[in-house]
Amino acid sequence: MELVLVLIGLVGLIVIATTWLKVHPFIALLVAAIVGGFGLGVPGGEVVATATEGFGAILAGIGIVIALGTIIGVILERSGAAVTMAELVIKLIGPRHPMLAVSIIGYIVSIPVFCDSGFVILNSLKESLARRTGTSTVAMSVALATGLFATHTLVPPTPGPIAAAGNLDLTDQLGLVILVGFALAIPAALAGLWWATRFAGEEPAGEATSALEVATADFEKLKERYADLPSPLAAFAPILVPIALICIGSVAALPAEPFGAATSTLTFLGTPAIALLVGVVSALPLVGSKVRVATAADTGAGRSDSWRTRMQADLSDGVTAAGPILLITGAGGAFGAVIQASDLGDYLGESLSGLGIGVFMPFLVAAALKSAQGSSTVALVATSALVAPLVGDLGLGSDLGRVLVVMAIGAGAMTVSHANDSYFWVVAQFSRMSVAQAYRAQTGATLVQGLTTIVVIWVLSLVVL
Repeated sequence: MELVLVLIGLVGLIVIATTWLKVHPFIALLVAAIVGGFGLGVPGGEVVATATEGFGAILAGIGIVIALGTIIGVILERSGAAVTMAELVIKLIGPRHPMLAVSIIGYIVSIPVFCDSGFVILNSLKESLARRTGTSTVAMSVALATGLFATHTLVPPTPGPIAAAGNLDLTDQLGLVILVGFALAIPAALAGLWWATRFAGEEPAGEATSALEVATADFEKLKERYADLPSPLAAFAPILVPIALICIGSVAALPAEPFGAATSTLTFLGTPAIALLVGVVSALPLVGSKVRVATAADTGAGRSDSWRTRMQADLSDGVTAAGPILLITGAGGAFGAVIQASDLGDYLGESLSGLGIGVFMPFLVAAALKSAQGSSTVALVATSALVAPLVGDLGLGSDLGRVLVVMAIGAGAMTVSHANDSYFWVVAQFSRMSVAQAYRAQTGATLVQGLTTIVVIWVLSLVVL
């Protein structure tokens, strides 16, 4: 029982440090790892060494993948690729189903792009489509936000799911994580879409500011900000090529060697780091489709930076953006290593194995962390580090079982988005919702998404495990 109290204290320490004291999650997780080492009975001389080894081990397995995935996201965000994707989906679905269209757009765009950025990029498209079809902007906002949120928490190469997969020793099974994540993100997005329909007759109750009026300008004006929108093939390639390579590599690694002589080559190309590197290379042509610089718009001279300058800036900014994510992920690995070095794993394993709660355990921990401190990425990293030693005792020690644990943690990391989450404010402010309205619409939607997803995961675990 003392070990459980220590665990509760560690989780409380992380929550208080990140919410009340506003300490960066990297510092909070690192302090929790060191304090937890002493509290959980790890010999004093081994605490720092254990935390350091855990930090290095997780980054050795997944750090390059996180950095490359972040670079791809930055390039797609700046190149107008998300706008191209959105246009294609609208053409395929048509204006008769606008909420479904923006939900699918969000589902696709948030695979490499953070949901916050994705919502800002697509906001003007959502507003324009809502006006053209006479659909409530509140309903459209929820449909877009939940489509983005579904893949953000469940599908690599988004950093959170990648980090969780690394903590659960699934780096070599990333293709399986992607396939299962794709499938489970569908009911998650549909649940959000269903909740959005409840607001079909409701208009925003908040006040628009001049900045938000600019942000919700007509979609055609948004397109004019881009010097040259990429083609659909070029826009989708940085997402689809690495995912296809990873999945093919997973198949090639099967004992039957279905690809024969090409097995070694396909296995190499399907290595997540190599596949994401190929994705970065396939994204480089998009650098030419750059947002016009202010001087060009002001003077009409049409001047823009050279392709090499843009490439250098995008790659540099992608690496910079990856830095905090890598630090949080590494600190999560340190925290998990200390947990594994203690007797807590054995104690909890014996206690939980008899309860039969299976995938609900990681879901509840992630949901508690998400709701308390706001960050889905922190919830994914910290929970996966915490539950990694317990998956065998929960009956989830197989590859597929650990994949379902990643999905359960992702479902918990959806539950719920409210005032301590930056995404909540992005959706509320750019949609001109009042706070009370955003709680009913956005927070309610993420609760429905999380609960729906964990129920689907639980049913799937009963069938396949």
